Amino acid sequence: MSSHAGHGHHDAHAHAHTHAHTHLHGSGAAGADTEFDWNVMGPMLEQEAELNSGPYEEAARWIAALPTAPTVRRVLDIGSGPGVVTCLLAEVFPEAEVVAVDPTPALLERTEARARRLGLSDRVRTLEAELPQDADRLGEADLIWAGNSLHHMGDQRAALAGFAGLLRPAGTVALLEGGLPTRRLPRDLGIGRPGLEARMDAASAARFDRMRTELPDARRETEDWSALIAAVGLTPQGTRSFLLDLPAPLSAPAREHVITKLTREYEVFGELLDADDRAVLEQLLDPEDPAGVHHRSDVYLLTARTVHLGRRD
Repeated sequence: MSSHAGHGHHDAHAHAHTHAHTHLHGSGAAGADTEFDWNVMGPMLEQEAELNSGPYEEAARWIAALPTAPTVRRVLDIGSGPGVVTCLLAEVFPEAEVVAVDPTPALLERTEARARRLGLSDRVRTLEAELPQDADRLGEADLIWAGNSLHHMGDQRAALAGFAGLLRPAGTVALLEGGLPTRRLPRDLGIGRPGLEARMDAASAARFDRMRTELPDARRETEDWSALIAAVGLTPQGTRSFLLDLPAPLSAPAREHVITKLTREYEVFGELLDADDRAVLEQLLDPEDPAGVHHRSDVYLLTARTVHLGRRD
């Protein structure tokens, strides 16, 4: 298990089906921490989480302001990645210890470095753990933040029930699941067939389905997250979506992020895209091509992240 996008973490579909697949399977399910160059992946995950910090902070402050909100003394950030959201949670809940839970040492080191830079080292902790098997090492919490991580556990119902069992009275689970696919490009790019990103969504969904079937103890679950929250004995506390809306023209960091993510998607989708779409992506990623994303004035970044809350009575 691990998801960043999260966090990082990530947008609900591209995040879950590109770097989350590589990261989650590379470090968690596959158990091969050396399979990926974390000096490359770490900054990419961090950049994505920083771009999404606005929606994440909105979500955290929504939780903090609820009339039923508990006094938050301890937070578990499940699938914490490079720690951007971990540190954000420490800022939103200033009296809480926040524990970054991730199976990848290199990303936990980035979390520790970030906490030092922000003066949060006294309250941010890291825990190298693989879920669900290491769940008994997590300890109790007032808030469990699971950012696109539950769907990387084979038996989601059992994993959520495990989270529920860790909550203190009045504690809250925040599931970041669902949302909307990210959009970055016009439907008609002027090159290739219109609708490239819709076809990339289909490739992403196929990759996601394959990932789910390959997980240990995989069980199909209807993705009615509020119903699943209720099924494990928690009281649903509401669902909200939070928008990331960066219109064209993009800032240099946001454009760099789009280029990085499209490059990663081109690599991981492979034969799930036809030759024409792969050729268009190659053109889009060519830094010398005036129709590419390095130069286009119409590149933007738009997505929605959805948060589902459950409370222990």
